Amino acid sequence: MIRRKLSLAAAVATATAMTLTACSGGDAPAADLTSVTIMAPFLEAQPPSADGAVQKKLEELTGKQVKINWAPNASYEDKTNITLAGSDLPQVMVIQGKTPGFVKNAQAGAFWDLTGKLDKYPNLKTTFPDIQKNASVNGKVYGVFRGRSPMRAAVMFRQDWLDKLGLQPPKTTEDLYKVAKAFTEQDPDGNGQNDTWGITIPKWGALGTNSPYDLIEEWYGAGNRWTERDGKLVPSFETDEFLEADRFIKKMVDEKLINPDFATFDSTKWNEPFLNGKGGIIVDVDSRVSVLINLFKQADPNNFQNKVGFVGNLEGPDGELHAHPTDGYSGFLAIPKASVRTEAELDKVLEFLNTMNGKDVAVLLNNGIEGVNFAVEDGKAATIKPETPEGKAVTTDIKSYAQLGMNVAGNQFYPVKQPSDYEQQVFDKRTEVMAEDLKSAVYNPAAPYVSETYVAKGAQLDNIVADARIKYLAGQIDEQGLKDAIKLWDTSGGNKVKEEINKLWQDNK
Repeated sequence: MIRRKLSLAAAVATATAMTLTACSGGDAPAADLTSVTIMAPFLEAQPPSADGAVQKKLEELTGKQVKINWAPNASYEDKTNITLAGSDLPQVMVIQGKTPGFVKNAQAGAFWDLTGKLDKYPNLKTTFPDIQKNASVNGKVYGVFRGRSPMRAAVMFRQDWLDKLGLQPPKTTEDLYKVAKAFTEQDPDGNGQNDTWGITIPKWGALGTNSPYDLIEEWYGAGNRWTERDGKLVPSFETDEFLEADRFIKKMVDEKLINPDFATFDSTKWNEPFLNGKGGIIVDVDSRVSVLINLFKQADPNNFQNKVGFVGNLEGPDGELHAHPTDGYSGFLAIPKASVRTEAELDKVLEFLNTMNGKDVAVLLNNGIEGVNFAVEDGKAATIKPETPEGKAVTTDIKSYAQLGMNVAGNQFYPVKQPSDYEQQVFDKRTEVMAEDLKSAVYNPAAPYVSETYVAKGAQLDNIVADARIKYLAGQIDEQGLKDAIKLWDTSGGNKVKEEINKLWQDNK
């Protein structure tokens, strides 16, 4: 599948380069832009209706006829490559990430290079330069990034267990160990049986995917996928802190503080041990806090408070907070040169995107239509009850329209009002904790750079270390076996990846 996609991407890049010979970069005046064509993924069973209320409101707010070609999310990358190979391209394309196909086409000239162009448009000028750099391809900006919360890491725990055992919420990785040990050995549910464990981890072994392993390794100081050591960028798994963190995790596995089936446990069932009183800790994104609270609420609407506690990132053994952020974006809105042929036309499209990134459209794409599916209460979006068919349709449609949101200067839409005072307090605390942790964020310094070798064989390379990490934690190989796997990564192409990444890093300093 990977080889097929790469071959298709290469063919598309060649075709695109030939098409672009007809494009002009001149400054001839462009006619007024009366309509805009967009390609975007839809996330529901059916795409939004072209006659729906959200579509009509979008056209009203932008003053344009907006023609959206919705494509199923599951096959969106293939649809993107096929579209680029054709002759009928939209003026704006949602690109979901730096896939091989996108990178090859961008470097072949398929998309406008927006480096240095966005700051002249007030709503496209980002307040997050680190995230815009992460979203670039080797320092070049080929689209307006779709901003996402950069800080999401959290540790969730059974607050009722913590209270019963007289413990405090963890602040450090050592505290995490102590709480996990107490949850395993001190009968936190009070049933007199040895039937609980500390931390539940699902099957999630891939490197650099914000897994519990990635978070703990970063808390130990290993860095975020890559890190700078002695003036060079190196993969995090080549640091002493990576090995130290994995020794720590293995210690908890050996002491049965982690679920014994961590290597195979179905991630779709991750909440179940927490709810059923088997596992007392989850290391994941902070949004799971509200998911867990809601599940307890469904089970017992009168007794769901104070079941779930949480903290953000944990201090490592060095006493420092190395907070784990995401890259802070989820793809971008890119502009193909085959459909937007001149600088003047580009300016018109960017003016449209500038309007799209204003407050009114941001509210539409994320909250819906005031008075139809939500009302503003205390600066928050409250769902109108009872829901009408029109309101339900709007709420469903915006799940797909939100894919057009950029939020490069932060969220301008209303936060959702929570159903109860308790849930609102938890939501507000989540917001405060993540904002504080963001001050100590350790970003991936290699995020902007695309190694050709890694594009070709990165998945195979990373599987070498990812598989060895799980085998080490499970006791199937020893630490030397893990170190040997890291060396194999180097000799199988990893050294070339490091060489390419470091050259790009130095060239863009």
